[in-house]
Amino acid sequence: MAKAFTTIGLIGKQKDPKIAESLQQVADFLVAKGLDLIIDQDTAALFPSQQWEAVALSELGQRCDLAIVVGGDGTLLHAARSLVDLNIPLLGIKLGRLGFLADVRLETLDPDLTEILEGKYQEEERFLIQADLEQDNRCSFIGTALNDVTIHFRQTVQIIEFEIYINGRFLSSQRSDGLVVATPTGSTAYALSAGGPILDVNLSGMVLVSICSHALSNRPLVLDAGCVVEVIISEHSTALSQVSCDGQPGIALKSGDKIKIYKDTSIVRLIHPENYDHYSILRAKLHWGKKFD
Repeated sequence: MAKAFTTIGLIGKQKDPKIAESLQQVADFLVAKGLDLIIDQDTAALFPSQQWEAVALSELGQRCDLAIVVGGDGTLLHAARSLVDLNIPLLGIKLGRLGFLADVRLETLDPDLTEILEGKYQEEERFLIQADLEQDNRCSFIGTALNDVTIHFRQTVQIIEFEIYINGRFLSSQRSDGLVVATPTGSTAYALSAGGPILDVNLSGMVLVSICSHALSNRPLVLDAGCVVEVIISEHSTALSQVSCDGQPGIALKSGDKIKIYKDTSIVRLIHPENYDHYSILRAKLHWGKKFD
């Protein structure tokens, strides 16, 4: 049996005043189990009825042995990036619709969470990718992503011209609306909607997916996760483009800029119910299990 948890951190979907009732339900359940509870201070602002200690997210990660995230995949992505260096496991309670990370539902909270708190669960490790920017002979950190790093236009729809290098070797020149570099976790997000393949979450790989490429010959490319991807904005490109990690506010790009994307050394630990099956989630979300009429 895996480790049982004793101190729980509670994190909720930001800027959603409707979440208070769900947070109260989860908090009441945890306290009834005799567990110590700490609330993320930003979550506490959405949860005025709470009477537990509220701390900054970084402190929560240092003091808890499990963080429970109430919301959708976006909320869990934010928590994962914020807490990854603290090596705290994350459990997602799903409030959203289409999602692949948060898999415990409020309707089954009692049986699922009871088993998890008793140490009956699956733990899974997911890796992140990091993006750096070389601009005007200076290198700076852009961010990390559990799902994807995306290069795309800023305001008006314009074709971006860029070159791609893999481990220092030239791969291709492209004219497109942008490029998605996704992890296996992110292969069911933006990359999938752009026509990319689904990667098994245990695969050590990345996928490059063009967004509305000008050339029909551009196709998704799966790489080993140890590869270093470099994207150079063409000197001829006049499009207003930007780079963003997991859909966060982007950093403006200009001609000649180089974006370097590679596997980060940190690992995100995800907790799932004991009966968790990633393929059943794919069937449910993508409607693979429906019988033919």
